[in-house]
Amino acid sequence: MSNHPTVAAWLATTGLIRNFTVAVANIAEGVTPAKQLSALRPTAAFRVAESGGQSYIDPRSYDRYTTLADAVASVDPAGAARLYATLKPRIEEAAGELGLPAGQFDRVLEQAIGAVLRTPTPDRPLQVRPHNQGIGYVLADGSLERLSAAQKPLLRMGPRNARIIKTRLREIGLALGISPAELPAQ
Repeated sequence: MSNHPTVAAWLATTGLIRNFTVAVANIAEGVTPAKQLSALRPTAAFRVAESGGQSYIDPRSYDRYTTLADAVASVDPAGAARLYATLKPRIEEAAGELGLPAGQFDRVLEQAIGAVLRTPTPDRPLQVRPHNQGIGYVLADGSLERLSAAQKPLLRMGPRNARIIKTRLREIGLALGISPAELPAQ
Protein backbone atom coordinates (compact mmCIF):
# COMPACT_ATOMS: atom_id res chain seq x y z
CA MET A 1 0.00 0.00 0.00
CA SER A 2 2.87 2.39 0.85
CA ASN A 3 6.54 2.32 1.75
CA HIS A 4 6.38 5.62 3.63
CA PRO A 5 7.56 5.27 7.26
CA THR A 6 4.66 7.36 8.59
CA VAL A 7 2.14 4.99 6.99
CA ALA A 8 4.03 1.99 8.34
CA ALA A 9 4.10 3.53 11.84
CA TRP A 10 0.35 4.20 11.75
CA LEU A 11 -0.44 0.69 10.48
CA ALA A 12 1.57 -0.72 13.41
CA THR A 13 -0.46 1.11 16.09
CA THR A 14 -2.43 -0.82 18.66
CA GLY A 15 -6.15 -0.99 17.97
CA LEU A 16 -5.75 0.11 14.36
CA ILE A 17 -9.06 -1.26 13.08
CA ARG A 18 -11.09 0.19 15.94
CA ASN A 19 -9.25 3.53 15.74
CA PHE A 20 -9.78 3.68 11.96
CA THR A 21 -13.47 2.88 12.39
CA VAL A 22 -13.97 5.47 15.13
CA ALA A 23 -11.97 8.11 13.21
CA VAL A 24 -14.06 7.60 10.07
CA ALA A 25 -17.31 7.69 12.04
CA ASN A 26 -16.15 10.85 13.82
CA ILE A 27 -15.27 12.59 10.56
CA ALA A 28 -18.64 11.61 9.07
CA GLU A 29 -20.31 13.16 12.14
CA GLY A 30 -18.13 16.29 12.01
CA VAL A 31 -16.18 15.39 15.16
CA THR A 32 -12.40 15.67 15.29
CA PRO A 33 -10.63 12.30 15.05
CA ALA A 34 -7.55 13.66 16.87
CA LYS A 35 -7.60 11.03 19.63
CA GLN A 36 -7.71 8.12 17.19
CA LEU A 37 -5.04 9.65 14.97
CA SER A 38 -2.68 10.73 17.76
CA ALA A 39 0.15 8.72 16.19
CA LEU A 40 0.01 11.15 13.25
CA ARG A 41 -0.05 14.32 15.36
CA PRO A 42 2.67 16.83 14.44
CA THR A 43 5.37 17.43 17.01
CA ALA A 44 6.14 21.04 16.10
CA ALA A 45 4.16 23.88 17.67
CA PHE A 46 1.40 25.84 15.95
CA ARG A 47 2.66 29.29 14.97
CA VAL A 48 0.99 32.61 14.39
CA ALA A 49 2.46 35.55 12.48
CA GLU A 50 1.51 39.19 12.92
CA SER A 51 1.01 41.55 9.99
CA GLY A 52 -0.72 44.92 9.96
CA GLY A 53 -2.03 44.43 13.47
CA GLN A 54 -3.70 41.14 12.52
CA SER A 55 -2.76 37.55 13.38
CA TYR A 56 -2.45 34.88 10.71
CA ILE A 57 -1.50 31.22 10.66
CA ASP A 58 2.23 31.34 10.05
CA PRO A 59 2.95 29.49 6.78
CA ARG A 60 5.79 27.73 8.62
CA SER A 61 3.05 26.01 10.67
CA TYR A 62 1.98 24.21 7.51
CA ASP A 63 5.35 22.48 7.41
CA ARG A 64 4.24 20.49 10.48
CA TYR A 65 1.93 18.53 8.17
CA THR A 66 4.19 18.02 5.16
CA THR A 67 5.29 14.57 6.31
CA LEU A 68 1.67 13.54 6.83
CA ALA A 69 0.62 14.85 3.40
CA ASP A 70 3.56 13.11 1.76
CA ALA A 71 2.61 9.89 3.58
CA VAL A 72 -0.96 10.14 2.30
CA ALA A 73 0.36 10.84 -1.21
CA SER A 74 2.42 7.65 -1.02
CA VAL A 75 -0.65 5.47 -0.48
CA ASP A 76 -1.60 3.39 -3.49
CA PRO A 77 -5.37 3.87 -3.91
CA ALA A 78 -5.93 0.37 -5.28
CA GLY A 79 -3.84 -1.10 -2.46
CA ALA A 80 -5.85 0.88 0.10
CA ALA A 81 -9.09 -0.43 -1.42
CA ARG A 82 -7.80 -4.02 -1.29
CA LEU A 83 -6.74 -3.61 2.35
CA TYR A 84 -10.15 -2.17 3.20
CA ALA A 85 -11.89 -5.12 1.51
CA THR A 86 -9.66 -7.56 3.40
CA LEU A 87 -10.31 -5.90 6.75
CA LYS A 88 -13.97 -5.09 6.12
CA PRO A 89 -15.40 -7.89 8.33
CA ARG A 90 -13.36 -6.63 11.28
CA ILE A 91 -14.23 -3.00 10.46
CA GLU A 92 -17.95 -3.91 10.35
CA GLU A 93 -17.53 -5.66 13.69
CA ALA A 94 -15.93 -2.53 15.19
CA ALA A 95 -18.68 -0.39 13.64
CA GLY A 96 -21.29 -2.61 15.28
CA GLU A 97 -19.60 -2.07 18.65
CA LEU A 98 -20.03 1.66 18.04
CA GLY A 99 -23.74 1.15 17.46
CA LEU A 100 -23.69 1.54 13.69
CA PRO A 101 -26.21 -0.64 11.84
CA ALA A 102 -24.77 -3.77 10.23
CA GLY A 103 -23.56 -3.26 6.69
CA GLN A 104 -23.66 0.54 6.86
CA PHE A 105 -19.98 1.37 7.29
CA ASP A 106 -19.38 1.85 3.55
CA ARG A 107 -21.93 4.68 3.66
CA VAL A 108 -20.25 6.19 6.74
CA LEU A 109 -16.88 6.02 4.96
CA GLU A 110 -18.39 7.73 1.91
CA GLN A 111 -19.81 10.48 4.14
CA ALA A 112 -16.41 10.99 5.81
CA ILE A 113 -14.60 11.20 2.48
CA GLY A 114 -17.23 13.67 1.26
CA ALA A 115 -16.81 15.84 4.36
CA VAL A 116 -13.06 16.08 3.81
CA LEU A 117 -13.45 16.78 0.09
CA ARG A 118 -15.98 19.56 0.79
CA THR A 119 -13.48 21.38 2.99
CA PRO A 120 -12.41 24.59 1.23
CA THR A 121 -8.74 25.09 0.42
CA PRO A 122 -8.13 28.84 0.69
CA ASP A 123 -4.93 30.14 -0.89
CA ARG A 124 -4.99 33.35 1.13
CA PRO A 125 -3.37 33.69 4.55
CA LEU A 126 -5.85 32.58 7.20
CA GLN A 127 -6.50 35.24 9.80
CA VAL A 128 -6.94 34.00 13.36
CA ARG A 129 -7.83 35.58 16.67
CA PRO A 130 -7.34 34.34 20.22
CA HIS A 131 -10.06 32.01 21.41
CA ASN A 132 -12.49 33.81 23.75
CA GLN A 133 -11.51 31.40 26.52
CA GLY A 134 -7.88 32.38 26.11
CA ILE A 135 -6.55 29.02 24.91
CA GLY A 136 -5.64 28.67 21.26
CA TYR A 137 -7.00 30.48 18.24
CA VAL A 138 -10.13 30.54 16.13
CA LEU A 139 -10.43 31.45 12.49
CA ALA A 140 -11.48 35.05 11.98
CA ASP A 141 -13.50 34.15 8.86
CA GLY A 142 -16.83 33.01 10.28
CA SER A 143 -17.62 30.74 7.33
CA LEU A 144 -14.37 28.85 7.93
CA GLU A 145 -14.78 28.81 11.71
CA ARG A 146 -18.24 27.25 11.23
CA LEU A 147 -16.74 24.24 9.44
CA SER A 148 -16.92 21.03 11.42
CA ALA A 149 -14.27 20.09 13.95
CA ALA A 150 -13.30 17.33 11.52
CA GLN A 151 -12.76 19.79 8.65
CA LYS A 152 -10.86 22.60 10.38
CA PRO A 153 -7.63 20.64 10.85
CA LEU A 154 -7.35 20.43 7.06
CA LEU A 155 -7.29 24.26 6.93
CA ARG A 156 -4.44 24.31 9.45
CA MET A 157 -2.41 22.02 7.19
CA GLY A 158 -2.06 24.66 4.49
CA PRO A 159 -3.17 24.62 0.87
CA ARG A 160 -0.40 22.38 -0.47
CA ASN A 161 -0.92 19.66 2.11
CA ALA A 162 -4.71 19.90 1.98
CA ARG A 163 -4.74 19.52 -1.81
CA ILE A 164 -2.46 16.49 -1.65
CA ILE A 165 -4.65 14.82 0.97
CA LYS A 166 -7.89 15.65 -0.82
CA THR A 167 -6.57 14.46 -4.19
CA ARG A 168 -5.39 11.11 -2.81
CA LEU A 169 -8.56 10.66 -0.76
CA ARG A 170 -10.65 11.22 -3.90
CA GLU A 171 -8.57 8.58 -5.70
CA ILE A 172 -9.01 6.16 -2.80
CA GLY A 173 -12.76 6.82 -2.82
CA LEU A 174 -12.92 6.00 -6.52
CA ALA A 175 -10.82 2.86 -5.97
CA LEU A 176 -13.30 1.83 -3.26
CA GLY A 177 -16.04 2.05 -5.86
CA ILE A 178 -17.63 5.31 -4.78
CA SER A 179 -19.28 6.85 -7.83
CA PRO A 180 -17.65 10.07 -9.05
CA ALA A 181 -21.13 11.63 -8.89
CA GLU A 182 -21.20 10.90 -5.13
CA LEU A 183 -17.91 12.69 -4.49
CA PRO A 184 -17.91 16.48 -4.12
CA ALA A 185 -16.50 18.40 -7.08
CA GLN A 186 -12.86 19.38 -6.92
